[in-house]
Amino acid sequence: MELIDTHTHLYLPEFDNDRHAVVEKAIAEGVNLMLLPNIDSQSITGMLSLCKTFPGHCFPMIGLHPTSVREGYQEELKTIETFLQNKQFIAIGEIGIDLYWDKTFVREQVMAFSYQIDLARKFSLPIVIHCRESFDEIMEIIREKYDGQPYSGVFHSFPGDAAQAKQVIEFGFKIGINGVVTFKNSKQKGVVSEIPLEHILLETDSPYLTPAPYRGKRNESSYIIHIAQQIADIKNVPVAEVAGITTTNSKLLFKLD
Repeated sequence: MELIDTHTHLYLPEFDNDRHAVVEKAIAEGVNLMLLPNIDSQSITGMLSLCKTFPGHCFPMIGLHPTSVREGYQEELKTIETFLQNKQFIAIGEIGIDLYWDKTFVREQVMAFSYQIDLARKFSLPIVIHCRESFDEIMEIIREKYDGQPYSGVFHSFPGDAAQAKQVIEFGFKIGINGVVTFKNSKQKGVVSEIPLEHILLETDSPYLTPAPYRGKRNESSYIIHIAQQIADIKNVPVAEVAGITTTNSKLLFKLD
């Protein structure tokens, strides 16, 4: 049974003491592919180093995370475009709008998000969207930039309800389901019950959003089996079916052989 963690920050300091062991454990437990979203220019080197150490298992994205958008964000975007011209990445991400932590740079977040959608089109890459307290704002941009062709991408850690998930799917996006689905009263449970598996990707967002039964501890890619099992329980299907369909979804979206 093969699983793919489509969103994991294994290059962060939380893994400095055992990073290679964590990756090797995940591979041994069937999580053969781990996809790494970028944060900003400071995280690129560590991310690429991990991908070089585990070729064929770890794959990099490139993008400016909305919480890293500050004054002078244009220089960050120039750095991203330079890397896109010189190295291979599987997606533009993670990008989006975050109105939970700080609303100081909302205008700049909107501009950075819009610009990176254009970059994704220029380089024919999917986008990985961070959407926190900002669903309406993000959908306004998605609609404004819609050119008649379906988008290619995923709403990471989907924050909305089933009706909002269906809106996103109509534009061509996949739905990222993570450890939140194992939390009591999580809206993700309703989303999973209402939409077909063909629209779902599995992710951990490690080291964050650790699923039960490890909630409160550092998350890691090997824990994705608990997310798959929760989805299987909601759908009343074998976990191998969840693994098979979501793995196929991931490989198609990110063009992974």
